[in-house]
Amino acid sequence: MSGAANPIRGEAALRVGGTELTVRPSFQALVAAEGELGPLFALVERAAEGKLSLGEAAALIWHCLHDMPEGLSREQLGEALIELGLAALAPVLRQLLRQILGGR
Repeated sequence: MSGAANPIRGEAALRVGGTELTVRPSFQALVAAEGELGPLFALVERAAEGKLSLGEAAALIWHCLHDMPEGLSREQLGEALIELGLAALAPVLRQLLRQILGGR
């Protein structure tokens, strides 16, 4: 990890299994997420309506992980997100969605 998440860059910190991960919505990451989840604007609309699924949230976070720890699988991330709960994920998702809509 190259340091703490920088909110000015649109990054958010997510603590998983004792490791702080940086979630960074780079262009490349958002294109990959869009390729899997469909148009990002529709994703933001679903989130605003309270209809963002756990799978969609996990996929968005997965694609936006920066400096992913070696050996971390998508399944492990998903299980860790369930352990954290939606309350802990809300600030991370809010930051990601804010960046999708407003940019830097």
